[in-house]
Amino acid sequence: MSYQRCLTKQQQTEITRIAIKAGQLLQQHGAESRLIEQTTVRLGTALGAQSIELAVSADALVLTSLFEGRCITTTRKVYDRGINMQMVCDVLRICVMAEKQLLSATEVNRKLDKLQPMKYNRWLVVFMIGLSCASFSHLFGGDWLVFGVTFVASAAAMFVRQELAHRHHNPFINFAITAFIATLISSLGVIYQIGNRPDLAMAACVLLLVPGFPLINAVSDMVKGHINMGIARWTAATLLTFSVAAGIFAAMGLMNIAGGAA
Repeated sequence: MSYQRCLTKQQQTEITRIAIKAGQLLQQHGAESRLIEQTTVRLGTALGAQSIELAVSADALVLTSLFEGRCITTTRKVYDRGINMQMVCDVLRICVMAEKQLLSATEVNRKLDKLQPMKYNRWLVVFMIGLSCASFSHLFGGDWLVFGVTFVASAAAMFVRQELAHRHHNPFINFAITAFIATLISSLGVIYQIGNRPDLAMAACVLLLVPGFPLINAVSDMVKGHINMGIARWTAATLLTFSVAAGIFAAMGLMNIAGGAA
């Protein structure tokens, strides 16, 4: 790819900051490491750098831009903002526009600053999560009473999860409390024998807590050569799973329900 014949140190610094800002946005919203690396390299070279070197870790990015023997390195801390593929797509769209010379460095920087994650109405999310988990219980063989218990338990759990996330609680604590609430409510179906298979409600109501996306990214990272990042993501997903298990066992112990009943 072509690059500018003359790039001042100030311009190179700006390109470096823009490229790592794009990578930071991608990692914060759940992109895999290979995509983060490719996008920052494409964006940096499209804006004029000769080459871009990026190191991806679990909580930080280190990027170096090179132009005619001159290196500029910058580091950014990465905070988890939640999985959001709309943000990932928006960053990629800006990168493509820069490659087609439709945007200058200043315009790219301005567009990246204006990106805002799209979020669905929280009550719609609560309803759809309750409906999806309840549908699983019905597919597993539960009747409509089991469907109703699962819906209430999972919807209430999702509401609690949203509230805890809004208050920036630790994700592991969030998952444990959410699993506890879901199991606590669904266990009432077992105690009072609501429906033909009340144990199915206890199994289905916590499906909203399965860390599927982090596990997929972890495997993808390791397969594509980002071993350390893959292990970090796998470890985080495993700890989330342990947190869910802890919440479930705590609720079952409190309600005095044996494991065989669920």
